[in-house]
Amino acid sequence: MTADKQRQEAQPAFVLHTYPYRETSLIVEAFTRNFGRVPLIAKGAKRPKSALRGLLLAFQPLQLSWGGKSELRTLYKAEWQGGQMPPHGTGLICGFYLNELLVRLLHRNDPHEQLFVYYREALAALSVQKDYIPILRCFEQRLLQELGYAVMLKHEVASGKPIDPNKYYSYEIERGPVELNGSSQAEGLPVRGKTLLDMEQGDYSDILTRQQSKHLMRYILNHYLGEQPLHTRQLLKDLQQL
Repeated sequence: MTADKQRQEAQPAFVLHTYPYRETSLIVEAFTRNFGRVPLIAKGAKRPKSALRGLLLAFQPLQLSWGGKSELRTLYKAEWQGGQMPPHGTGLICGFYLNELLVRLLHRNDPHEQLFVYYREALAALSVQKDYIPILRCFEQRLLQELGYAVMLKHEVASGKPIDPNKYYSYEIERGPVELNGSSQAEGLPVRGKTLLDMEQGDYSDILTRQQSKHLMRYILNHYLGEQPLHTRQLLKDLQQL
């Protein structure tokens, strides 16, 4: 296949992360609508007169054009699309948390068009809503579902019975909630049925639901993230303590 056939023009994208490459260039981890997470080299992007300088920022809707045969493609052009306010304050840190999840969990060049829509919606919500908890929990669930690790919230896995809001369950990784009783040993994370049902409905008005849903999603995500902790998660924790 020739390089011309590898060229992609004006692809909707967001920048997830950049880091320096040699003296004047950047490596860009881009989340694109049609190609998923794509690694790009932005040659000369740090030069004062570069057309790319100032454009390769997180949370800005862009159209990117690139080409090349290797895994690391060459970025030729970036155009700002506007129309979306970036998050600020705590919402900004939450946005970086979403970016870190995508960098860590998405395989490169694996398209997730619906996840791209969910991500764009989450950024828009973070820019205007003060309560970020429902936004984060919703995106985490959608991310896991898109990756094939959907969180089971409506039925007990052993019996198939609907979740009872008045009972407690043990949530087991890659299985789901198992009803707790006096004779069973919990192998997963204990969580009440009401919390699971609230999460299914996107209702985080209950304080205990907010607490347990946070612990549950962290428990599940940590399984797929492995040993290396998320930097933004610690930053959010520090901000909450302040």
